Amino acid sequence: MSEQQSKRILVVDADDKSRAILVASLKPLGHHVTTAVDGQDALQKIVAEPPDMIILDVMMPRLDVMMPRMNGYEVVGRMKGHDENRFIPIVMVSGLKDEKARVAAFDAGVDDFLIKPVGRTELKARVGSLLKVKAYHDHVRSRHKKLEAEVEARTIQLQRAREKINLAARETILKLSRAAEYKDEETGAHILRMSHYAAAITRTLGLGDELAETILHVSPMHDIGKIGTPDSILFKPGPLDTDEREVMQQHTVVGGMILEGSDSDCIQMAEQIARCHHEKWDGTGYPRGLKGQEIPLESRIAALADFFDAVTSSRPYRKQPFTPAKASSMILEGRGTHFDPEVVDAFLKSEEVILSIRCRYQDRKDSRFNKRASEDSSMTVLGQ
Repeated sequence: MSEQQSKRILVVDADDKSRAILVASLKPLGHHVTTAVDGQDALQKIVAEPPDMIILDVMMPRLDVMMPRMNGYEVVGRMKGHDENRFIPIVMVSGLKDEKARVAAFDAGVDDFLIKPVGRTELKARVGSLLKVKAYHDHVRSRHKKLEAEVEARTIQLQRAREKINLAARETILKLSRAAEYKDEETGAHILRMSHYAAAITRTLGLGDELAETILHVSPMHDIGKIGTPDSILFKPGPLDTDEREVMQQHTVVGGMILEGSDSDCIQMAEQIARCHHEKWDGTGYPRGLKGQEIPLESRIAALADFFDAVTSSRPYRKQPFTPAKASSMILEGRGTHFDPEVVDAFLKSEEVILSIRCRYQDRKDSRFNKRASEDSSMTVLGQ
């Protein structure tokens, strides 16, 4: 028998003669045979070097009389309780022709039951059969572990690839958003501020970090439709007339058309924000006059974030930006008409974070005003 075919067999029997007979019958078969004299000895050797098969006597009193007795059934029970050992085949042997002992053995989990004295031919046949079953189980388990390792490795690869794709997509979104703002030097950091405002409001609403991150990365595309707005209207230093206002309002429709048709959840959300960030809670907004919860939640959040940043930043049509306190007062006045009441409440609760974001992403042209207005930077307007 080759080294590959040779298996480790543990013979457990308290009787020296019975143990020697079993060893003498197994060694000619080419197997590596070790012995144990009681249950405790067997369990220690199984842990140290798991065998391919165990031949176990039913009755095995401990050699140490001070220790409680452990019979073969108990050894089987302890073995089968461990995943690593439960596929090791066990042959239980007994000198008694007791049907109850046989039934109890199989109930305990043994794979075969032999009556002493065991003939060599029978022993060879039973051992050979069970070792083949063990080899099959080992092959299946090895293949299963290999597949698990391959799946885990591929999952890690896919996760890394997805992270790279998401990073590239986010970078593309940001650059595309900047393209829409590129012509307007007054709004350089607008998309950064409003997207962080939107994320902060989302978190305060208790909608979770995952949605907040998504809104952070897609809300910069809210004004992507301004690519199609004529410069004469976009940069007009004063109020727009009726016709000009209608053209300007079309940037929501154009933005939706640019982003529509994507299978990406992120781009689909960006499309909703681009289309609906000028809708109002009372239905007086544009382009479709949606009302209340007809307006997607992400659009309601982006609408307020966009408004706050717009009125607190320099614009061609405004001599100077409003202070945060004045802007917050305007938002509170629009609670339930212009804005979703719950979104307004979350915005006001996010005062500290909002002001921190505003300071972090200042436009250069607004820096002087921001410094002058810092003493009046509180957004707390309730009770005034």
